[in-house]
Amino acid sequence: QVQLVESGGGLVQAGGSLRLSCAASGIIFSINAMGWYRQAPGKERELVADISSGGKVTTYADSVKGRFTISADNAKNTVYLQMNSLKPEDTAVYYCNGRYRKWQWGQGTQVTVSS
Repeated sequence: QVQLVESGGGLVQAGGSLRLSCAASGIIFSINAMGWYRQAPGKERELVADISSGGKVTTYADSVKGRFTISADNAKNTVYLQMNSLKPEDTAVYYCNGRYRKWQWGQGTQVTVSS
């Protein structure tokens, strides 16, 4: 059974950093591309970063390019999102899931950036 558990969110001032983690039990990273998504209040969930199966290729939404870095530890079945230079508009609940194949969404982790 697949389980996605996100952690690492919190309240941070603009310009600060956070590192999110997603423990993904039951998913084989070597054959599944993974992504980080976010949903701000009143908005649809959007993909912010993804990493290819095997971890060699990463892509980012324009809004986070140059500030966020996605990585994966296959041995720990964990996906990370390093977020630097945070802006108030990054405030959202952050989730991880497959880039193409989707599993049941976890609870997400709240990121709040104050100005």
